[in-house]
Amino acid sequence: MKEVQLNENEVLEDMLLNGLKIVQDTRLYRFTSDSVLLSRFAKPKKGDKVADFCAGSGIVAFHFYALHKEKFPDMPFTLFELQEELVALSKKTAEYNGFTNFAFEQGRLQDIAKTYNEKFSLVLCNPPYERGGLDNDEYQKAICRKEITITLKEIARAASFALKFGGRLCMLHRADRLAEVCYTLKECGLEVKKVQFVGGRYGSKPYLIMVEAVKGGKPHTEILETVWNSHD
Repeated sequence: MKEVQLNENEVLEDMLLNGLKIVQDTRLYRFTSDSVLLSRFAKPKKGDKVADFCAGSGIVAFHFYALHKEKFPDMPFTLFELQEELVALSKKTAEYNGFTNFAFEQGRLQDIAKTYNEKFSLVLCNPPYERGGLDNDEYQKAICRKEITITLKEIARAASFALKFGGRLCMLHRADRLAEVCYTLKECGLEVKKVQFVGGRYGSKPYLIMVEAVKGGKPHTEILETVWNSHD
């Protein structure tokens, strides 16, 4: 582990994997167990080039890499995040853990550069999936949870643009928006191939879905066994 300079309100938190840690800012949006569920849902393939959309402080990509680092030590990642402060945290996490295979892009996914066209074989995304405005939320936290700066369709378009033919998008979303997720992805050339529901305590109504969609895939959807996430 390499020493990194932590600013006021920045903390090192355990990723609970091989002693790895992630840098978080207590004032900004901090990841939940949903992100870890997504990193476990996605499966790597040999030769994958991975993008993390709406990356926040990078937990999905970092956790996914940590799970598969032994088998795929050189797997390349590019993290895309709107907020400059969260990108800075991701860079510190990569530096602290000695991850040299991570690149970072700060800006709007709607403006993704042409150089990323069909570059990736896997896109991970834990997007803002609540509807509504700011309410009483702080702006920096609200845009991580709510579709204020980006919509589901804009994410689907960006993923379709960035993925190679046959590439996969693994995404988390609200269970009550399942139909919208499926038809929006299909409109953008992404066929939903796997769906897994996430519930709270055992037997409760699912509140989240995890989907894997394939660019140019044929229609066929596998429904996986429900995951029970009682810690939230």
